[in-house]
Amino acid sequence: MSDAAKSEEDMIAEWQSLAGDDAEGAPPADGGGEDDMAAAMGQTGQRVLDQNEIDSLLGNDEVDESAGRGVRALLDQSVVNYEKLPMLEVIFDKFERILSTSLRQFTADNVDVAVQNMTSVRFQDYLQSVPLPAGLVVVNVIGLDDYVLMVYESQLIYAVVDVLLGGRKARPVPIVGRQFTTIERRILDNLTEIVLRDLGEAFGPVAPVQFKYERMEVNPRFAMITQDTNVAILVTIRLNLEGREGKIYLCLPYATLEPIREQLLQQFMGEKFGQDNIWENHLSQELYHTSVSLQAVLEEKTYKLTDLLKWKVGDTIELDARGDSPIRLDLGGVTKLVGHMGRALDYKAVKVTHNITDLNNLKDA
Repeated sequence: MSDAAKSEEDMIAEWQSLAGDDAEGAPPADGGGEDDMAAAMGQTGQRVLDQNEIDSLLGNDEVDESAGRGVRALLDQSVVNYEKLPMLEVIFDKFERILSTSLRQFTADNVDVAVQNMTSVRFQDYLQSVPLPAGLVVVNVIGLDDYVLMVYESQLIYAVVDVLLGGRKARPVPIVGRQFTTIERRILDNLTEIVLRDLGEAFGPVAPVQFKYERMEVNPRFAMITQDTNVAILVTIRLNLEGREGKIYLCLPYATLEPIREQLLQQFMGEKFGQDNIWENHLSQELYHTSVSLQAVLEEKTYKLTDLLKWKVGDTIELDARGDSPIRLDLGGVTKLVGHMGRALDYKAVKVTHNITDLNNLKDA
C-alpha cells in the first residue's frame, strides 16, 4: 500500500510499531512524510507539542496577553485570590464617614468620599501600574511594626491645591507631567496628616495602631515596602471636590496585617476567635471610666396631690429622720449602699456602713 493511500488507523498502528522498534534499539527505516510525523511523536506514541503550543498552554503567548490564559492564569488566580477580611470592610466604611467630615473642615466646602473598590494584587504589579507623576507616601504602622503605601493621583493633588488656593471657579488645568512644587508638597503633607489620623481612628476599635507619615517618594523604585511577589490589599478611595475628582490608593500588604488577622476575620465587631478577648478587655476598661449619678436619700415620704397644691413658701416639711438615721445611696432608683451622715473638711459626707452584698444578706435573713 502506498503512502498516499494509507488510512489514519494504519498510520497510527505503524507509528506504534515504530515506537516499539525504537525501544528495542532498531532505528526507524521509513522516509518521506512518515519521518516528519514520527519525529513529532514520542516513544509512547503521543504527539509532542511545539514551542508555540507550549507558550499558548502556559499563557506566555503574545496574543491578548492582558486577558490571562493557560497555566499562568491559574497560578495568578491562586495567588491573588487571597482570603477575605470582612472586618477590614467595616473599618473602611467607618473611615469613609470620618474622612468626609475632616475634609469638609479642611477645605471649608463640600467633599464626597467613597471607598470605590477593595481587591488583592501583587505588590510589584501594582507599583508598575501607578501612573506618574504621583505622590507615593510611605507610612509606618506603629503597633504592627511594618509599612503601608498610600498613593495620591496627581489629578487629586492639583485639585486640592486649586481648591485651597481659591480656584473654585476656574476650569480644571490640564495635568502636565511635572514634579510637584514645594507648595503642593506642603499641602499634601497636611492632607496626609488628616488621612492618617482618621485611618488610625477607624482602626481603633479593632487594634490600637497608629499610622505615621515617614517620607514621600516620586519614584516607585524607592517605595518598596515589601517583597515584589507579596500579595497586598489595594483600597481605592475616590474624592470629589467641587466637581473635581481624584483617587487615593492604600496598599496594605497581608504581611503587615498578619498580627491582627484574627480580628480582621471577624464578621462583626466583638466576635470571638479562640482566646481572643480584645473586645471584652476594651469593654471592661470603658466601664471603669463610666460616670454614674449617685443619690443620697435621707428620708422619703408620700403626700397627696391635694396637699402639695396647698403648700406655700415658708411651709415646713417634717421628716421622721434624725441625725443618726441611716442614709441610702441609690443608683438608678436602686439602693446600692447605706451609711451615716457626717462631715469631711467643709463638705457634708456619708460614711458607708453596708454595701449591696450586706443588704442582700439582711433581706435573706
